Amino acid sequence: MTSQTTAPTAPHSSNAHVDPAAQVADAGFVPVQTRSERPHSFDPSDFGAPTGREVNWKHTPVARLSDLFAPATTNDGVGYVLGAGEQYVAAPLGIGTAPRGEFFRAEDVTAAVAWQGAAEAMHIRIPREEEVAEPILVTVEGRGAEHRADAHIVIEALEHSAATVVLQHRGAAQYAQNVEIIARAGSRLTVVSLQQWDDDAVHAAAHQARVDADATLKHFVISFGGGVVRVNPNVELAGAGSEGYLYGLSYADSGQHLESQVYLHHKGAHTKGDVLYKGALQGEGAHSVWIGDVLIGPDATGTDSYEANRNLVLTEGARADSIPNLEIETGDILGAGHASATGRFDDEQLFYLQARGITEEEARRLVVLGFLSDIVQRLGIPALETELLASIEAELAAGAGA
Repeated sequence: MTSQTTAPTAPHSSNAHVDPAAQVADAGFVPVQTRSERPHSFDPSDFGAPTGREVNWKHTPVARLSDLFAPATTNDGVGYVLGAGEQYVAAPLGIGTAPRGEFFRAEDVTAAVAWQGAAEAMHIRIPREEEVAEPILVTVEGRGAEHRADAHIVIEALEHSAATVVLQHRGAAQYAQNVEIIARAGSRLTVVSLQQWDDDAVHAAAHQARVDADATLKHFVISFGGGVVRVNPNVELAGAGSEGYLYGLSYADSGQHLESQVYLHHKGAHTKGDVLYKGALQGEGAHSVWIGDVLIGPDATGTDSYEANRNLVLTEGARADSIPNLEIETGDILGAGHASATGRFDDEQLFYLQARGITEEEARRLVVLGFLSDIVQRLGIPALETELLASIEAELAAGAGA
């Protein structure tokens, strides 16, 4: 398979292969386990259709995503509604038009499909030294589960600017999406991807971000709706003094599959990273997947990094897969660690609350709200925080009535 270093304007030829996360050598079948070593290409045919045996697909229900393994014949599955901040949407970017492809590299078939299928990319551009007070809101409206759409979105914060961009997904569609994020030197950027799809929606997204010197990126993946939602963030702290905060929140119901494969690459010196994803699950067949990879490169001296995933399983029949990974290629760091925990209600917490006259149902509600609201409160967007807390309450009520 050919790895691309520049965005191609036309399909290219490559050696045929089946598994994009593995190579066949004379010594036998050698899987690529390290995230940083995965090959990449903008041509979907280089990847082929996943079978579910590949390292980056083995926890995913590939049959339910199969419509996204080839470009859409008609790219009309979603519409885009711009709320506050419409003035920051620049001219669309064709393939080969900078900054599209400045950092983004497709590392699986759905990302390559979205790249080829999106003839024009939406470009959200924050001017140099401008601070945008209100969140820039882009609502992605699905037009029905029978419709397909491919998309590439570029979010660019120029030097010393500050902004928050919210991508809100509603309705239903079969949606392959790339989000390319560039936080230039000294900028402060928050990007929120909010999945509130209908139950029959399928959404596969690759978010890739580069954070330059002294810039800060806060990135949120919040998934409540959708039949299958797979949002995979890849953040490179490229510049000295850059910071990345990657947060996630999910609530999986019966039959839902909510997944994030998170990659944080400390490349520059004196970078800081914090990864925290939390999830709740209830109902038969509810499934969440979190795979966290942190790489501290050889030049990332003075790094401070930590990643964690916490899951609360509320009922029988739900399953959470959680896999943290950490690679360190320099000994000169401030600190690094990772953690993962999946469990049921804490009986001691419930006993404590019930001993003070609180009913078991209300005690469970308080425990779940306390567990998940930690992520909600990090948003810093009061209206959205209120909306998400109400969504959690609705999920709890639905679970109690099941």
